[in-house]
Amino acid sequence: MVRFKSRYLLCEVSFADPRSRQCLEERAIFSAVRDAIARAHGDYGAACCAVSFAVKYLNAYTGILLLRCRKEHYRLLWSALPFIIHLESRGQRQPCRISSIHVGGTIRTCQRFLIRYNRQQLLRMLPGCQSEEERASVHRAVLSCSLKQLEEEGGSRDEDSD
Repeated sequence: MVRFKSRYLLCEVSFADPRSRQCLEERAIFSAVRDAIARAHGDYGAACCAVSFAVKYLNAYTGILLLRCRKEHYRLLWSALPFIIHLESRGQRQPCRISSIHVGGTIRTCQRFLIRYNRQQLLRMLPGCQSEEERASVHRAVLSCSLKQLEEEGGSRDEDSD
């Protein structure tokens, strides 16, 4: 049996209206990315990425998603992401932007990066806090960012390592 190596793209979906995140669905992301690859790279790109492309994780509340594709073709997927300007879900077309924030060889490396990224985002929020209560809440959130906590909550999702 031949084993193919994969790459995981950790992406962030940004909407003009933050309430639109509630409408995020894996099916909508999958079809939007597949169509963007076909528009950007034609039949060749669509065929290369269709073999192992998958939406591995989607968090509608934070707008974070994890995409998997083969190692040889991840650049095709990566280069097509800026061409996604809207997502169609539940009969509505929501303008959005998908930006890649990390490319990793395993889900675990993407989790580790996401923890560091979230910690940085929380630290950026700290100076903008108005009250001491908000500051304490953000400080507790920064201290609670750890991979051990993620493993206890959801278990290890590292079945598809590089």
